[in-house]
Amino acid sequence: MAIAAAPRAIIETKFGEIELELLSDKAPGHVKNFVDLAKKGFYDGTTFHRVIPGFMIQGGDPNTKDLKAPRERHGTGGPGYTIKAEFNDTLHKRGVLSMARANDPNSAGCQFFICVADSADGRDNPKDRIDIKVRVVG
Repeated sequence: MAIAAAPRAIIETKFGEIELELLSDKAPGHVKNFVDLAKKGFYDGTTFHRVIPGFMIQGGDPNTKDLKAPRERHGTGGPGYTIKAEFNDTLHKRGVLSMARANDPNSAGCQFFICVADSADGRDNPKDRIDIKVRVVG
């Protein structure tokens, strides 16, 4: 019996592509949500609006599409719904993709972050923005 390959997504930026392996065995609802949004073009034109050097980059907020909108709104947007948390044993190490959420564990919707290191170190720099486009492959 052949083992199905994990779904992948590719984030396109002006700096190059980021290829993501989506762990549907660990977070099936989150993977389905991310893939559905990506296929609809939801993420196209959003930015990585939150960058914490030594920890993570966060994107996926639809409020970042309007470059004239107040930056205070960045990080507050969503798809109009939330999804149930799917906590698992995957550690937040360099390269891991996770859904961003507020204090409520079931508040994730569309925002995500990618760990750039194994531990948090540094500060949020709101001046760093990277335009992104996500496509799902495989």
